[in-house]
Amino acid sequence: IIRTLFFFSGNIIGSGIFISPKGVLEHSGSVGLALIIWVLGGGITILGSLCYAELGVAIPKSGGDYSYVTEVFGGLAGFLLLWSAVLIMYPTSLAVIALTFSNYVLQPVFPDCIPSYHASRVLSTVCLLLLTWVNCSSVRLATRIQDVFTAGKLLALGLIIVIGLVQICREKVFHIIPNLEFKWMAPSVGQVALAFLQGSFAFSGWNFLNYVTEELVDPRRNLPRAIFISIPLVTFVYAFTNIAYFTAMSPQELLSSNAVAVTFGEKLLGVMSCVMPISVALSTFGGINGYLFTSSRLCFSGAREGHLPSFLAMIHLKHCTPIPALLVCVSSIYSLVLSNTFVFI
Repeated sequence: IIRTLFFFSGNIIGSGIFISPKGVLEHSGSVGLALIIWVLGGGITILGSLCYAELGVAIPKSGGDYSYVTEVFGGLAGFLLLWSAVLIMYPTSLAVIALTFSNYVLQPVFPDCIPSYHASRVLSTVCLLLLTWVNCSSVRLATRIQDVFTAGKLLALGLIIVIGLVQICREKVFHIIPNLEFKWMAPSVGQVALAFLQGSFAFSGWNFLNYVTEELVDPRRNLPRAIFISIPLVTFVYAFTNIAYFTAMSPQELLSSNAVAVTFGEKLLGVMSCVMPISVALSTFGGINGYLFTSSRLCFSGAREGHLPSFLAMIHLKHCTPIPALLVCVSSIYSLVLSNTFVFI
């Protein structure tokens, strides 16, 4: 159950918590409403996760959304969902996360300017190729990498939260004072919706555990347990991370920052500020690994149902990994092409 928790939490906690706070604050219009949106976003995610816990127990198939849509609404709906995910949703998500990884890794190398275009693309390529090889080689190695990087993410976010709590104990809190939290801008309904959309990016991955249901040990017990524990934990971490950000930065400073965690580190960590870009890089690296791991199972499930070429349902005899699904459907080559052209889309 602990490894399942690590895998699930690692898939949720990615680059979103380091990118989304700016968008949530910008559209919500005040610190108080931004914090409320983070908590409510976690509540909505919990409701969806509870539904998926029931579905995972009732329909114990790998493939997540695709398997459930196919089972309930028929083959056509499942076919359309599968191909949209394979051609659009997963490759673009992998491209964004890979570019985020390379930009944060290169930030210390290019401290006073935007990282080199070619350097960021090459590093994205290396990252995608390396993790595709890992996922092709061994399920155990892929899950171990996910465990290690999940621990790194939680330590980094724990450091931010602890520093924020220290700031609160020292009464250096200027931007989360109750009578000032909601004074700034009255947002429209559309802006609140956009704020929720920005926050939902940080919670993406909450349904990934259902993509590997058949590979879980005792899924009827461990799947619901992992969901019940992980989502409240992630919501707690996200809410307190944002509170920590506001103990160090004004709303205007946060909105002007292109790397919130890095700005936070520069203001409070001094010479140790390099920890923040490294932490974000660790987080995004683990996120790419999780995306590759789960999306390959989606392709495998689709091929097994006849909605993709049948060879994608093949499993390597020795490594027990879906190598054809990894190489063809969510391969680093396809994501590599997208990551090199994504800037023009």
